[in-house]
Amino acid sequence: MEKMIAYCGLDCTACDALKATRQNDDGLRQQVAERWTKEYNYPFKIEEINCVGCIPTKGAHIGHCNICEIRKCGQEKDVKNCGWCDDYSCEKTEAFFKMVPDCKKTLDAEKQSRG
Repeated sequence: MEKMIAYCGLDCTACDALKATRQNDDGLRQQVAERWTKEYNYPFKIEEINCVGCIPTKGAHIGHCNICEIRKCGQEKDVKNCGWCDDYSCEKTEAFFKMVPDCKKTLDAEKQSRG
């Protein structure tokens, strides 16, 4: 599977929701629903564990993707991910990096790879 880096720097291809969707694996969906229910204190249902990844505009997306300001901005600017944006890094990404610092490393590497 080709690597898909979300606008924010998360690695979609490492996400079990994407894997479960691509493999149509209800067992994996159940595992993800149970794990995320514990981790995020939200009662995920197996049918909610469907996602084609951040970058595609069509298809199923996990709930937050549909309201994510970083994703919306990246789509509007038509960039591969935020590392490819001329305005990188911005307020939106810096706020996100406080919660998920590894994403900054990923997007910094993306920025360097664009030349």
